[in-house]
Amino acid sequence: MAMDIIDYKIYGNDMQFVEVELDPGEAAVGEAGAMMFMEDGIVMDTVFGDGSSQEKSFWGKLVGAGKRLVTGESLFTTVFMNQGAGKRKVSFAAPYPGTLIPIHLPDVGGTLICQKDSFLCAAKGVSLGIAFQRKLGVGLFGGEGFIMQRLDGDGLAFVHAGGTLYRRDLMPGETLRVDTGCIVALTQTVSYDIQYIGKLKSALFSGEGLFYAVLQGPGTVWLQSLPLSRMANRIVMAAPAIGGRSQGEGSLLGAGAAGGLLGGLLGDDE
Repeated sequence: MAMDIIDYKIYGNDMQFVEVELDPGEAAVGEAGAMMFMEDGIVMDTVFGDGSSQEKSFWGKLVGAGKRLVTGESLFTTVFMNQGAGKRKVSFAAPYPGTLIPIHLPDVGGTLICQKDSFLCAAKGVSLGIAFQRKLGVGLFGGEGFIMQRLDGDGLAFVHAGGTLYRRDLMPGETLRVDTGCIVALTQTVSYDIQYIGKLKSALFSGEGLFYAVLQGPGTVWLQSLPLSRMANRIVMAAPAIGGRSQGEGSLLGAGAAGGLLGGLLGDDE
C-alpha cells in the first residue's frame, strides 16, 4: 500500500509536539492519547489493529491488534484523515520531556526497530508490528529491550526520546554497550545482545542493573538520556505517600520540611 506523503513542523524544546499538514484525502495514524489539536475538516476514526491498511481481512486486522497488545499498546489505533477541501493540520504531543525524531523509513532501509513506548505517529500506511529479540540472553534478561516495535513502510514516522537525544552511526564490527532503557531505536542491520555486567560488586551496588545491551554495527542507533522507567522510579522514590521521602530544597528548612512540620502541628490540634 502506498504511504501518504505528509508535511510537518516540530514545535518546542523540552516538551515538543509535531504539527502534521495533510492534503485532502491524506491521513496520519497516532498513538492513543497523543493528539493535541486538529483543524476543522480532519475526521478522527478509531480502527482495530495498526491502521496501516483498511483492505486487510478480519484476521489480518486481528494479527495487527495482537502485535500491539504484545508490546503493551492499545488494540486500537487512531486515524486522522483530511476530508476537507484544502490543507488541514493535526498535531501530536510528546508524552513527557524529550525530543521528537522524524524518520523517513526509506532512508533507514524501510524498517525501524524502536522501544515499545517511543512511537508517536506516522503517515498512514506505515505498518506497526513487533520485533522479538531472538537470542536467549536477550529474552531472559533484556527487560525493556526484549519486545520492541517494528515500523515498516516507505513513509514518515515520528518517535519520541526522553531527555536528550543521541544518534550514533556504528561502523561494521563497532560495539556500543548501553543501558537497555536508553535505547530508542535502531536500524535492522544493528545486532542486539545482552551481557552480564561482569563484577558482582558492580552488579549489586552500582545501581546500573545486572545486564546491559550490546549493540554492534553496521547501522544507526538512537539513544535517550531519560528513559520513562528511570523518571518514574525517581518520582516514586520522592513521593512520601507511596514510601518515598520528602526532600526540602532552597534552605536548611526547605518547603518539604516546612510542609511536614505544619502538617504535624495541625495533626496535633485535631
